[in-house]
Amino acid sequence: MHWIDWTILLLTLLGITAYGVWTTRRATDMNTYLSGAKELKWWTIGLSIMATQASAITFLSTTGQGYEDGMRFAQFYFGLPIAMVILSIFFLPIYYRLNVVTAYEYLEKRFDLRTRTFAAVIFLLQRGMGAGLTIYAPSIVLSVILGWDLKVTIFILSVFTIIYTVFGGGEAVSVTQQQQMIVILSGLVVAFFIMIYKLPSNVGFTDALTIAGKLGKTNVVDFTFDLGNRYTFWSGMLGGVFLFLSYFGTDQSQVQRYLSGKSLSESRLGLLFNGLIKVPMQFLVLFVGLMMFVFYQYNMPPIHFNPENMSRLQTPQYQNQLKDLQTKQTMIFETKRDEVNKLVEAAKSGDTEGVEITKFKIKDLTKEDKKLRDSVRSLVKMANQKAETNDRDYIFITFIINNLPIGIVGLLLAVIFSAAMSAKSSEINSLATTSVVDIYKRQMRPNETDAHYINVSKGLTAVWGFLAMLFALVASLLENLIEAINIIGSLFYGSVLGIFMVAFFMKKIGSKAVFWAAVLGELMVILLFLADKMAWQINGFSIKIAYLWLNLVGCILVMLLAFLFQQTIFRKQKAKSVTY
Repeated sequence: MHWIDWTILLLTLLGITAYGVWTTRRATDMNTYLSGAKELKWWTIGLSIMATQASAITFLSTTGQGYEDGMRFAQFYFGLPIAMVILSIFFLPIYYRLNVVTAYEYLEKRFDLRTRTFAAVIFLLQRGMGAGLTIYAPSIVLSVILGWDLKVTIFILSVFTIIYTVFGGGEAVSVTQQQQMIVILSGLVVAFFIMIYKLPSNVGFTDALTIAGKLGKTNVVDFTFDLGNRYTFWSGMLGGVFLFLSYFGTDQSQVQRYLSGKSLSESRLGLLFNGLIKVPMQFLVLFVGLMMFVFYQYNMPPIHFNPENMSRLQTPQYQNQLKDLQTKQTMIFETKRDEVNKLVEAAKSGDTEGVEITKFKIKDLTKEDKKLRDSVRSLVKMANQKAETNDRDYIFITFIINNLPIGIVGLLLAVIFSAAMSAKSSEINSLATTSVVDIYKRQMRPNETDAHYINVSKGLTAVWGFLAMLFALVASLLENLIEAINIIGSLFYGSVLGIFMVAFFMKKIGSKAVFWAAVLGELMVILLFLADKMAWQINGFSIKIAYLWLNLVGCILVMLLAFLFQQTIFRKQKAKSVTY
């Protein structure tokens, strides 16, 4: 990588860190340190919420998903605007009226300390794992591409993030995320236009869309109702709505962002801004992957995108087999490129029959190419049984390193680093906040000074940051990175959302009923996930349920069980009344 790229990358990282440290001077009490001074405008809140969710995994994995699977993943976000409206109407006003620092404070007012602690611990468990994965996943890819040791990459990303989060607190997180989001969006737009520019001179943007569309990559909406299908209109509008209600309404990493708003109106506008902009942003990320797919129809891609795996095959034992596969790949690529040109010409001339003929030829050639890639994956496994052969998450960064001009490479790497830092900073800040407010101050040391709580908050921020780093150092790659993050969330979010839904809308349910409903509901969600994952069968019947549906199932289970428990086992216990 050129020195100009290194300079851009390092200046971005140092600039963000320095800015975060500089904001520490404003932290005068515990609440200000943890949540900021509550002076943020709606656009800062909206960008901060987006940056918290848009981790480096989003750009590494979602672009790869767009490359291989087209636009189908966009359906995952269809329910987001609906969730933002519901949160703005029902959740936000209650949080503001009660003046809570964490979402879980409300649960003690509505139920009891045990329920508050249960929800807080669930959050700490799932977000603690998520924070490690947030830093681990991009570090794997960056270390391979840049030739760095994985542990060094994790350490660098973690230390930069921990420094400004510890010194700057919650406000540093929110304000730096605004700068990070600008860098991220700028980098994506630049990458998109460079991909279009690098297409052959006779292939315009419209032609690129034609190629992607005819080859089945623009399949945005699928109305099939299938619980086993991860990405359909219904999984996004039902499972997705409940996931986003859980994530934005009960996950402290998100709640903390919009509770730092100057007023209820600013926070509402920030949430709605996120709901409106996030979907187009995900379209943009997927569309970058789509254009990358078209780019590689005219420029031969690597037969395998993970360079570390390829280096394992550069031995006498595998070299000849690899060379044969690469020779066949070249022949298939050149034939397919000719057919793609014929497809474009047929489409331009309105030759419907010609389009169909070439389309089927291209699909057959693509199947042959896939067989070659599967053969390479088999070789990689033979060379190292523990190797991860899924190379989808290496596609975008491989394109960056190999095809972008000097300076732009540094900018795009800064995008990935910034996204990793922004996601981790908000996560460890929220973990520290929940630990201090819901556990330490509430149950251990309730009568200390603000100075004491600020010092404890800084210490716990550092502790959670280093715990996430340690988890990242020992973690192993889970499926597709973007899915791994959402799977972890889906295992826990539904049950926690169920507790909040009972609290808001089922006024006659008491604390014992909802607590045991949440415990049992969470166990059932985990069992459903394991049944699907391990293909368990009961009397020949197998359970197939995509992870997005677990959010809906978990929420409904808790609400239903809480109602049944209240009517039977705990019918003598009356619910507490809370004045909002």
